[in-house]
Amino acid sequence: HVQLVESGGGSVQPGGSLRLSCSASGVTWYNYVMGWFRQAPGKEREGVAGMRIGRGITYYADSAKGRFSISQDNSKNTVYLQMNSLNPEDTAMYYCAVHQSCSVVAGTYRAGGREYWGQGTQVTVS
Repeated sequence: HVQLVESGGGSVQPGGSLRLSCSASGVTWYNYVMGWFRQAPGKEREGVAGMRIGRGITYYADSAKGRFSISQDNSKNTVYLQMNSLNPEDTAMYYCAVHQSCSVVAGTYRAGGREYWGQGTQVTVS
């Protein structure tokens, strides 16, 4: 079965950086996307960024453009989310997901099709 393990969260001061990692195992799809989502207390979950595995195609929500960067390590089936210039509004639980498709509509990144989710890693900016 599919397992996703996130790491790299923590506490950082405004203006700081963090790099999140997500390692996937058990994915048997030929073509899929690994994405990052976040949910702040009292808010709905929102998409941050995604990458189509093997093709290197990246997708970003408007909130992430220019500050966050998603990358992959194919040999480790791992994606990374480099987050720079963090501000308190970035404070949230960050989740990694594997999904079959994705889209960016009106600056919002969305997953599509079947999905698998990790347990999340907390990012606190203060």
